Amino acid sequence: MLATMLSGSVLGVQAYPVEVEVDLGRGMMVFSTVGLPSSAVSEAKTRVKSALVNSELGFPQRRVVVNLAPAHIKKEGTAFDLPIALGILVANGQCPASAFHQTLIVGELSLDGRLRPVRAVLPLVAWAKSNGIQRILVPEANAQEAAAVDGIEVWMARDLSEVVCVALGQEQARICVRQQAEESVSQQVGVLDMADVKGQEGARRALEIAAAGGHNMLMLGPPGSGKTMLARRLPTIAPPLSFDERLESSIIASVAGILRPEQPLLAQRPFRSPHHTLSQVALAGGGPKCRPGEVSLAHNGVLFLDELPEFKRAALEVLRQPLEDGEILISRAAHSLLYPARFTLIAAMNPCPCGYFGSPQRECNCSAQQIRNYLQKISGPLLDRIDLQIAVEAVDPKDLRTRSQGESSSVVSARVIKARDIQRQRLQDSDIHANGQLRSKEIKAFCVLDEVAEGLFTKAMDQLKLSARAHDRILKVARTIADLSESERIEAVHIAEAIQYRQLDRIWSKDVA
Repeated sequence: MLATMLSGSVLGVQAYPVEVEVDLGRGMMVFSTVGLPSSAVSEAKTRVKSALVNSELGFPQRRVVVNLAPAHIKKEGTAFDLPIALGILVANGQCPASAFHQTLIVGELSLDGRLRPVRAVLPLVAWAKSNGIQRILVPEANAQEAAAVDGIEVWMARDLSEVVCVALGQEQARICVRQQAEESVSQQVGVLDMADVKGQEGARRALEIAAAGGHNMLMLGPPGSGKTMLARRLPTIAPPLSFDERLESSIIASVAGILRPEQPLLAQRPFRSPHHTLSQVALAGGGPKCRPGEVSLAHNGVLFLDELPEFKRAALEVLRQPLEDGEILISRAAHSLLYPARFTLIAAMNPCPCGYFGSPQRECNCSAQQIRNYLQKISGPLLDRIDLQIAVEAVDPKDLRTRSQGESSSVVSARVIKARDIQRQRLQDSDIHANGQLRSKEIKAFCVLDEVAEGLFTKAMDQLKLSARAHDRILKVARTIADLSESERIEAVHIAEAIQYRQLDRIWSKDVA
């Protein structure tokens, strides 16, 4: 007898269908799995056999052959346990095949027949819905994650015996309904707030521009000046995630195995802050199982790199492609995977190894050569891809003790959202949604300068000897500043403010010399 169950797997963050074909034939009792199974998939035969026996369903005394199609793609993970077990029962006549019609099945089996949760259920459900699959069968622990996608029935079960009883009509299938509490999206209000930041008016303004236009930012200042504090408050003023953005970010988290069961869809923009000792693979993604890296986990959110020069040079150079294209390509011998990686980069660093070069409070003990070597750890091409470069000075102790507060995150967020709405309306006919993503075509169309601004910009480009990439970055930032001012055209005051955020391009080499 032959039975076919529909299951699925994930390559990168893209789901694809896998047909689990089970054939019970004559001959010696051999349980073999073909179709490029990994070691975890090959071990399924032990789990499946024990689960069937311990669930009092028995194991057929026949030759069992399982084929996972398409056979040219290597299969990973333990999600094929349940479809293999059900395929054996259907092929042996113990369950009707009609019970699993138009049903995608995933789940890991324990030896006693209980169903354990598996990774990457969310992309499988999204694929199933887009391809007209009516229902998905998942372990109970994965049910809320699967139910996050509307338009598909989620059948959940605790163990193999429950699935068989439902298939035989002895019990009603338990259908998971999405918890209504997950529909509300809240920002980090009350925990982190811009009102907590004392002083730093220039840095606060730059952070607002970064949030309004999705611009990358580099903060340079001595230890204790508040760089980390500022970076952690960027998500509190950023626009709320749309449903599509929530789904995209949640799919990546699901594939990485970090999606919490009680929160099947991310409610807030991701904030990733990896340590500077991380490897190139950890940042970009890949490895033996091709997991998404930090740049992808930060998709639609913030990637914060503190102590930027302490990161390995090879790891930092990985950032070039995602900063430019919003995605990263991981190439392997067998295949290439494209991960989404559109994030806002917020980087922080000291001006020298000791951190006090140019500080009026403490004397710097670093030599000119040490400072030069320290700053040169950041390559020119990477620096060019950062829109906003600001100096963050230490806050006066008197300001720290004052009870007066600056604007709260909710006030700043209102201006940011208004600016984003302007950009969204302007870019409604394109596939981008913020000024930080503007390409050459959009820059020419939407970053038009008046005569005074044109003269000022040309003079600044000549004097500062800025690169062509820096030229475009200044125009993007100026466009965002104009949007915050609700100005249709980019005026001289907007371009002047945008230019000052590129001063670090030349100040470093000038000061060190």
